[in-house]
Amino acid sequence: MRLHPILSALRRHKSGVLLIVLQIALTLAIVCNAIFLIDQRIERVNRPTGAVEDDLIRISQTWFGASTGEDATAVEKLDALQRTDLATLRNLPDVQDAAASTSMPLQGMIYSGSLSLNPQQTGVTASAAYYYGDEHLRSTLGVRLIAGRDFKADEILHHTISSAVVSPVIIVSKPVADQLFPDGDALGKTVYQDGKPATIVGIVERLQTPTTAKWGSAWDYNSVLEPVRVDGASASYAVRARPRRTEAVMREARKALLAIDPQRVMPDSWGIQSLSQIRSKIYRVDRGMALVMGVVCLILLGVTAAGIVGLTSFWVEQRRKQIGVRRALGARRVDILRYFQIENLLIAVGGIALGVLLALGLNLWLMAHYELARLPLEYVGVGVLAMLAIGQAAVFMPARRASLVPPVVATRAA
Repeated sequence: MRLHPILSALRRHKSGVLLIVLQIALTLAIVCNAIFLIDQRIERVNRPTGAVEDDLIRISQTWFGASTGEDATAVEKLDALQRTDLATLRNLPDVQDAAASTSMPLQGMIYSGSLSLNPQQTGVTASAAYYYGDEHLRSTLGVRLIAGRDFKADEILHHTISSAVVSPVIIVSKPVADQLFPDGDALGKTVYQDGKPATIVGIVERLQTPTTAKWGSAWDYNSVLEPVRVDGASASYAVRARPRRTEAVMREARKALLAIDPQRVMPDSWGIQSLSQIRSKIYRVDRGMALVMGVVCLILLGVTAAGIVGLTSFWVEQRRKQIGVRRALGARRVDILRYFQIENLLIAVGGIALGVLLALGLNLWLMAHYELARLPLEYVGVGVLAMLAIGQAAVFMPARRASLVPPVVATRAA
């Protein structure tokens, strides 16, 4: 089939052609970037924490009227309260283990610092989140130990968060070990936490930091386990429930802790939460944004397809007599169908060419203003194929109606 008659027909309908070209271009530009954003959000929501999330619970509470002093007597009293709570939790029938734990992945409460190979904090350094807890912390979280050992009971310190005391031993995540010791010999080495020495006695495979904020994204999995029970008016615990007993443990734990001290503050909304609940809350915005952008993409694609159907249907009605003449001169139904399919393909190619440029330009603007990553070309390729497929599918029904125009139409008066 020659292209000259098709191009001539398109030149006679410049406004309609321009409208569809712009519609395809804008749809392609928006959809490519939106799908890229959706994919990034989904990847963010589904990234693993490194902990065994099923049956893991976080308890946050405050002792009403507890001493806030930092003298030795006050600290010992606070630590005694914490040890009593932990013993009570570990004795619950549906609890596998419980640990002192200032933080938990995704939970948001973060203590952080930097590790280096010298006390001057020069040269190679690694930013990291500090997880303070006791010898039960790693096993309760379910973090996989790939080298070294857990903390021993006699290595656990206890003091307030403002204390200058630093534990002589730590367990680090593999990203921290690899950053400080690229040759893989971190175990047993001495590093300096904020200028103070500590020996690496264990390495865990992966442990996400408690924050999901953008400022911590460069070191998402840089974590350090510290053998310290932090004493204060508030205390937090990690609890590992037996399989499928999470809800029961959350109820039992609340009753047991309130039985010890009815005056403690443990809010219903966040005092006791499973990690799955924390994950659901923390990523609610990401899931909502992905859903909204997905709906916007579907609407744009639907509107574009409807525009193609409407314009092609209008052209078919305008050309009924011309189609009848072609049929009378021997054109087959498939020739008429192919004519409109090729016509639409030429329009789509023009829109796609402009849309690719708009998609890349929009991505550059988003990179400059919202720190979005560069749009991979495969997303543009998928968008191009999708627009071609939608265009051909949308024009099929009007083109089929055109192919059914009988030759006798050519003999009728206009």
